[in-house]
Amino acid sequence: MKIFESIRYWIFDLDNTLYSGKTKVFEQVDKQMSKYISNKLGVEIEEAKKIQKNYFHKYNTTLNGMIKNHKIDPNEFLEFVHDINIDFLEKDLKLAEELKKLDGKKFIFTNGSRKHAINVTQRIGIDQYFDGIFDIVDCEFIPKPLIEPYNKLVEKHKIDPNLCVFVEDIARNLKPAYEMGMKTVWIENDEPWAKKFSDSSFVNYKTNNLSEFLKKINLLKAA
Repeated sequence: MKIFESIRYWIFDLDNTLYSGKTKVFEQVDKQMSKYISNKLGVEIEEAKKIQKNYFHKYNTTLNGMIKNHKIDPNEFLEFVHDINIDFLEKDLKLAEELKKLDGKKFIFTNGSRKHAINVTQRIGIDQYFDGIFDIVDCEFIPKPLIEPYNKLVEKHKIDPNLCVFVEDIARNLKPAYEMGMKTVWIENDEPWAKKFSDSSFVNYKTNNLSEFLKKINLLKAA
């Protein structure tokens, strides 16, 4: 854990990373995507789900597949799929405390929208601890784990990858960060699409509790 003493930048994915996947927030987004495809392509929900999952695996995001194959308005898609109810989300006081203590600049890097990131982080009470949000629009709709958005992120915020940590629930999204020189942290989960990787060489650390993980780092730095 001593490696974290030199870290100056912290990059966090949003969905199922800064909040628990057990809250089922992204499950709502998932359903909205199926509904959007059903409406846009005039197919039944079950067929829409198949298209959705196929595009996710083939193009890294459903949105990317819809853009490439159906020339949709990406902003319309993002607005529709993130129109969800998150009133049930509670303040995460433990995470807020650890983010507050964490030395260095902190950014959110998401394949979702800035609006969604703001809504979620405000709801759980951590929005004030981030120095910026880099969303799918900033990436020009090119999603993780393609290398382009990572390059755009570090260039825009003048981040030195060798002094950076990237935290993410989808393991494959960690590989480009690792290859750039970042330390990587995987949020362990049982979703087959999130944990699927042929080797773990690009995963430096694993945790199933982000608050406790950051607490250990903060205690180490305070010692």
